[in-house]
Amino acid sequence: MISYEYPLNERIRTLLRLEDLYSKIAHFSSGDAPQDHHTALLTLFEVLEVAGRADLKVDLVQELERQRQILLSFRNNPEISEHALSGALYEIEQASSSLLAMAGKIGQYLRENEWLMAIRSRASIPGGVCQFDLPSYHFWLNREPDQRRVDLEGWIHPMMPIREGLAIVLRLLRASGRPEMQVARGGTFQLTMSGRSAQMLRLRLVPAEAVVPEISANKYALNVRFMLAETVIRPRQVERDVPFEITFCSL
Repeated sequence: MISYEYPLNERIRTLLRLEDLYSKIAHFSSGDAPQDHHTALLTLFEVLEVAGRADLKVDLVQELERQRQILLSFRNNPEISEHALSGALYEIEQASSSLLAMAGKIGQYLRENEWLMAIRSRASIPGGVCQFDLPSYHFWLNREPDQRRVDLEGWIHPMMPIREGLAIVLRLLRASGRPEMQVARGGTFQLTMSGRSAQMLRLRLVPAEAVVPEISANKYALNVRFMLAETVIRPRQVERDVPFEITFCSL
């Protein structure tokens, strides 16, 4: 099954973007090739840009505290595993503590590194990080992989509390809904929200359907059109019925 997630507010949109960027950093920083570490560094600059919102850390801490209070209400409930509950509470408390320990503006230590900021500035120019533009960066890319990886870990590690916090929030969000099977008649699905609260939609389809959803939603209505999964100039909507699974997720 292929999952498509659609955020219904800006906060969840930011968390999903950061989750994707952190995943790419983990992948590319684990490689050995200079191109891997170049991509990891550029992706870190993207994290810096997205996470630069002044209230992101506060949002995460507040949401984690809200979830902690909800879990505490399950204490002494015979239907809830005390071991699992204690583990979840510990994970939330550790993530909150790490976030609160982040001093100042997110990523400020990166902004104060003139060498990194020179690379970031040149990277915004097509082909701007060639060896003749940034010879010191060219030298760094030609160091041993383990030496580059140590540098990368030093730059990435202070930003990891953000990843740990958003991972918990998104995991709880994804687990909050119940999947429903629906059918898009003639490739179109419409639903009146009727007071249904959701922060994110999750659609799942079997790859054999070879379609992709185009989603638009607000607090009043949800509209989904399924388009043929073709790399053509003008995408076409399917004209057949498309079965799919939908989940309304909300914390």
